[in-house]
Amino acid sequence: MKIEEVKSTAKTQRISAHSHIKGLGLDENGVPIQMAAGLVGQESAREAAGIVVDMIRSKKMAGRALLLAGPPGTGKTAIALAIAQELGNKVPFCPMVGSEVYSTEIKKTEVLMENFRRAIGLRIRETKEVFEGEVTELTPVETENPAGGYGKTVSHVIIGLKTAKGTKQLKLDPIIYESLQKEKVEVGDVIYIEANSGAVKRQGRSDTFATEFDLEAEEYVPLPKGDVHKKKEVVQDVTLHDLDCANARPQGGHDIMSVMGQLMKPKKTEITDKLRKEINKVVNKYIDQGIAELVPGVLFIDEVHMLDIETFTYLHRALESAIAPIVIFATNRGRCQIRGTEDIISPHGIPLDLLDRLLIIRTLPYNKAELLQILKLRATTEGIAIEDEALAALAEIGANSTLRYAVQLLTPAALTARTDGAQRIAPAHIQAVQTLFLDAKSSARILTQHSDKYMK
Repeated sequence: MKIEEVKSTAKTQRISAHSHIKGLGLDENGVPIQMAAGLVGQESAREAAGIVVDMIRSKKMAGRALLLAGPPGTGKTAIALAIAQELGNKVPFCPMVGSEVYSTEIKKTEVLMENFRRAIGLRIRETKEVFEGEVTELTPVETENPAGGYGKTVSHVIIGLKTAKGTKQLKLDPIIYESLQKEKVEVGDVIYIEANSGAVKRQGRSDTFATEFDLEAEEYVPLPKGDVHKKKEVVQDVTLHDLDCANARPQGGHDIMSVMGQLMKPKKTEITDKLRKEINKVVNKYIDQGIAELVPGVLFIDEVHMLDIETFTYLHRALESAIAPIVIFATNRGRCQIRGTEDIISPHGIPLDLLDRLLIIRTLPYNKAELLQILKLRATTEGIAIEDEALAALAEIGANSTLRYAVQLLTPAALTARTDGAQRIAPAHIQAVQTLFLDAKSSARILTQHSDKYMK
């Protein structure tokens, strides 16, 4: 008898540059803890970000924007992600880079507007009449085909549903039988059927069958409480961009011409301002009726100096609209020319009138002790064993070059250690990879020394 190990279906995620960030790491008084929730140092920036989070939660931040300004590798993106983590999973977070607006397919302003709409969520609460319970009987009733011939058609389906309070037998339309087949519903499954639309949702297998030795990894759910026929509140989270897309797509027929028309269309279509206004009207009506609630999310625009003068003027209008997300900009530039102009020099490459609207948070370079803590944190996140001396050597490298370079040396050093048969990274492994991979300063020095060998 062959026995095989069943692998878990849990999704494994790549370890990215900011996998370790879980929040801003503040105590209950909003004071930053030196090292917490994956963030190290930057106390004043984190405290300021904590106040911004409180403003967002109390809905006092609408129409304002935040600018994170600091040298490269000082944790600007990390703080923006931490703000999103603090706000919770349900708050939309839409990251983008300034250069994304230069798309060949659609206008610059359209890219910005699309991302603005992606960052605004709508929580819709609907009370639906549902039939919910464990399937005790599932019998399709067949009749002669009205069109003649030998085949039989399903005229209706008899379904028995059981809850903790009682049982009910329902006679349903043949269309619902098709939905039941699509969801692969069997006797013993817990399902719910919407009374209005006839939509069927299979929730899982009833936990009374949990003792059976099932080869498939089934999800067992308890027997529903209450009556079979009940009113249930369904909460749905969508973004305004989802609504735009759903209404912008042509609802063509099934004839060959409409199918061909959809194939011939370019990949990206611009959503008109008229359609957005109509959707805003419907959204506002829902909010007034109490059906929906607006959840302003966070739009994070990294490398904001890449935007040009036209997009900056468009941002003014977008920030002032009634439905606007919280916008966080990040830049590592000092005084530089505003893109799209000939001679206008401005701090961070942002026009002064827009800078006036921003709350500016500075991020400062890390000291050696903080570099050591960050490298230790990254090594733990990536599952790398490293000796204390090697960690100190890596922190020294980070202080002389950049934090990013030091973090990037971790994985090559771990592979070198494995090749040597060592369990942990030693200082020798750090030195070995440092000679193999250059940092930006070393590379620039070599270019200067051997400038005659390279093309101009």
